[in-house]
Amino acid sequence: MIASPVGAQAIHPLGELAVALGTRDAGTAMGLSEFASRPAAEVAAVNPKLFFQVHWSADRDVLLQRAETARAGGATALIVTLDWSFPGGRDWGSPAIPERLDLKTLARLAPAGLARPGYLIDWLRHGGLPDLTVPNMALPGRPAPGFFDAYRSWTAVPPPTWADIAWLRAQWGGPFLVKGVMRPDDARRAVDAGATAISVSNHGGNNLDGTPASVRALPAVAAAVAGSAEVLLDGGVRRGGDVVKALALGARTVMIGRPCLWGLAAGGPAGVRNVFDILRAGIDSALLALGRPSVRDLDPSDVILPADFARGLTK
Repeated sequence: MIASPVGAQAIHPLGELAVALGTRDAGTAMGLSEFASRPAAEVAAVNPKLFFQVHWSADRDVLLQRAETARAGGATALIVTLDWSFPGGRDWGSPAIPERLDLKTLARLAPAGLARPGYLIDWLRHGGLPDLTVPNMALPGRPAPGFFDAYRSWTAVPPPTWADIAWLRAQWGGPFLVKGVMRPDDARRAVDAGATAISVSNHGGNNLDGTPASVRALPAVAAAVAGSAEVLLDGGVRRGGDVVKALALGARTVMIGRPCLWGLAAGGPAGVRNVFDILRAGIDSALLALGRPSVRDLDPSDVILPADFARGLTK
């Protein structure tokens, strides 16, 4: 199990450093988004098992510079996330996120802060309130852009071609994971482009509200790859039994997103560590119930699937 890259983890004063501490103590790796609130070098100093994630958010030269800066800081693998687009509106129903903590915003948020003085004091003890900048997207010699400035800049970048992915793979040269594959034909294209790993992911379901679950796409993608690249599952893992299902259906491991954020918000580094402890206990329970001595002994027969489970996802 690996902590999935998630941008702007400033829900805790330590942000991604807290996730690095928790995953380090859990003995696992973490993904770090280019939209993270902490530089890759700081995070890798805490947990050297660091995978740096980029979207196709800039031109080739800038994207490669970000990746090389992360590698110089200690990142050991590159994740390229492709499962994201920019529709004109969303129906998430979530409250607006302020672009900056100016006086007007601070006045609006003051009642919530005063109602939780311990949370506010913890932030102040760690250097002050978050500034919502993204240091891993800074150009050499330039200050880090704001999260929303970087996001808006990304929306103007044309989506990549498979030739672009192959170019970045060749430039990087090391472990290279393509994240966001939901179709067998795209899995084969990712392998042809040089991917050493593929993450079956629908971006947590927040790009299209009607997208199939990642686990439905997993068996066909694993069959299409046929061992030529590692296959991971990202999305929908909430308990140890979910991990067991994914491994039985062809995944080598899973990436954990929302549960890590819940642990981070509730308990900082210890909360992140606890998420992995709970999942591992659930894995042990599921294996015991299945009569399997190890996750390496799992196979598809351990999961009973509806007849139409992978409908529309097999080509």
